[in-house]
Amino acid sequence: MRRFLSRVVPVAVAAAALAAPALPATAAAAPELSFRPLHYNINGYNWGGYAATGSGFTSVAATWTEANATCNSTNDLYAPWVGIDGYGSSTVEQTGVATDCSSGSPVHQAWYEMYPANPVYLSRSSYPVSAGDHITASVTYAGSSKYTLKLTDSSRGWTYTTSKTLSSQRASAEVIIESPTGAYPNFGTLNFTSATVNGSSLGSFGPVALDPSNGAYEARTGALGSGGTSFSETYLRE
Repeated sequence: MRRFLSRVVPVAVAAAALAAPALPATAAAAPELSFRPLHYNINGYNWGGYAATGSGFTSVAATWTEANATCNSTNDLYAPWVGIDGYGSSTVEQTGVATDCSSGSPVHQAWYEMYPANPVYLSRSSYPVSAGDHITASVTYAGSSKYTLKLTDSSRGWTYTTSKTLSSQRASAEVIIESPTGAYPNFGTLNFTSATVNGSSLGSFGPVALDPSNGAYEARTGALGSGGTSFSETYLRE
C-alpha cells in the first residue's frame, strides 16, 4: 500500500497516498505546455493539511493566497488543493493550483483531477495564476455520481467550473498541500481559510492532521483556528 505519514492530534496514523497532478515542465508563456508524467511518490509522506474521514461527504471548500515560492531545485513542485476521497480510497475528485520548478523558476497552473482519469490543466492564458493571487476552491457532490469542481482567482477575476461523473466512496474530504516528488519549494507560510466540509467547519469533523516528510519533516501543519476553518502550512525544508 502506498502510504504517507500522518499526524493526528494527538495520535499518528498512516493511510494511502494519492496521485498528485502532473505539472508543467517549462515556464514558457505558451498556450500548450508539456507536463511531467503522472505518478505516485511511492516512498511518499507527501501530504500536509487535514483530512476528514467517515462517509457521505458532499462538499469541501477552502481559500488561500498563492504563495511566493522560491525554487530550491528543478525537482521541486507542490500544490495546495481541496478534494473528496483519496485518503484510503482509489478515487479522488480534486482541484487546486500547482507550482512547478522544473524550469528553474516557479510556474503556477490551475488544474482539476477526477482520478484515476488524468488531470486536466487550465490554459495559463485564459486562467492565469500568480503569487499573491486569492484562490478559492471547492468540490461538491451533486448526486448520481456527479461532481461540480470550481476554482476562482478573485485577484484575476476568473472562475472555472466543471461537472464530472465518477463512481466513488465519498469517505474523506481534504484540504491539502502535496508534493509528488517529495521536494517542496520554499513557499514560506501558506494560510488556508474558510475551510468547510459539508457546509460546516472542517474542524467539526475531527480531521486527521498531516505533516509531509521525506526523511525529515518538510512542512508543518498548524493547529485549526477561527472556529475550525483556518490553519497554516509552514515550509521547513525541501
